[in-house]
Amino acid sequence: MTSNAFVFLAVRPGGGRSFGVRQAGTVSALAQSLRAEGRMLVRSWRVPAWMAREAKLALVDQAALNEQLGQLVSRGVPLVEALDVTTQTVRPVARPRVMQLRDLVQSGQGFADACKRVGGFDQVTIAVYKAAERSGDLAGAAKELAVTARRRLAIGNKATTLMIYPAIVMSISLLVATMMMLVVVPMMGEGLAKSDIPLPTFSRIVINTGIWMREHLMWLLVGVLALIGLGIVFRGAVLNVLGRVSRGFPVIRDVILAQESARFFAVMGAMTKTGVPLADALGTANQAVNHPKMRTQLERLRTRLIEGGILRLLIDEVDTLPVATRRLLIASERSGDMESAFHTLAMDMQDEVDKTSTRLLAVLEPGMIIIMFAVIGSLLLALMLPMLTLTNNIKF
Repeated sequence: MTSNAFVFLAVRPGGGRSFGVRQAGTVSALAQSLRAEGRMLVRSWRVPAWMAREAKLALVDQAALNEQLGQLVSRGVPLVEALDVTTQTVRPVARPRVMQLRDLVQSGQGFADACKRVGGFDQVTIAVYKAAERSGDLAGAAKELAVTARRRLAIGNKATTLMIYPAIVMSISLLVATMMMLVVVPMMGEGLAKSDIPLPTFSRIVINTGIWMREHLMWLLVGVLALIGLGIVFRGAVLNVLGRVSRGFPVIRDVILAQESARFFAVMGAMTKTGVPLADALGTANQAVNHPKMRTQLERLRTRLIEGGILRLLIDEVDTLPVATRRLLIASERSGDMESAFHTLAMDMQDEVDKTSTRLLAVLEPGMIIIMFAVIGSLLLALMLPMLTLTNNIKF
């Protein structure tokens, strides 16, 4: 079933009205999910496909869902009852989706197929569930997915922490520079013009730019809003460009590779835990890798492995992985204990993310300060140059 995005108007039990946006297959499914929350659908509008984007089930909710399933199902609790308990542990925004999942399982649908129909689960998670259903170890797979989700949350939190400092510094710099260009620079420029002080070329360019920005402020705001709108519409292309640029910087490149490796090995650990053959596990885990070069090499490894290649030789060709990582995988392949190697490497790569992130933050701190002073200092220099010229003329 295709998932669509709807803007809806609903009536609360107490009589108040509420607006919202929600994913649902049909209007009837939307009304049913709202009814489960005690709200009645009044009207709905389907969001155009080019604007809509399927809301993924957040990692924190996936972790809570899989933790509960792993604990309850392993103790013999029926899956439907376990899902009923899980609706109380996930966040309110995720409850309608889990309730729909419970209803589908109760009607006799397989768990993996129900997850696919409900939406919000990535292909890797669904593949793990399918393998677990075949092996009869859904509880074990859920526990592995919970651990994987917690690891990904830790990596994501680290990335968020990394971006907070640069975002604050850049926001302050942009705000101060904008205020200077709109207020201080035009005011100083008008004062200097009245004093008939000769302006250096750089000062004249900055002052004229500030005056133009002040006189065309409305159009400037419209342009900024238009750029933001284009960024939202073409966010995929924007993210691809940012990713390509980020992978070109040495320190950032190390963080990205560590993140991608941690995600890959976590998924491989979950897949092999459920008894999935290595080639099939690679086919699924490769979907979790966003780094183009790493993904290409891993896809080539899988293809040549299916064609009869020797795994230890193929592993050595994946040079996007550190040498120590490749040596550990080769040793594990010889001993026949790849599952433990994947789990060990997932934890090691998470530690590597912490190390490289700390190193990146140490580089970003002075870099952001330099950028801030370069932006604001250039504006101050443009205003000070005429003063210095006037002072020199007075001395002589």
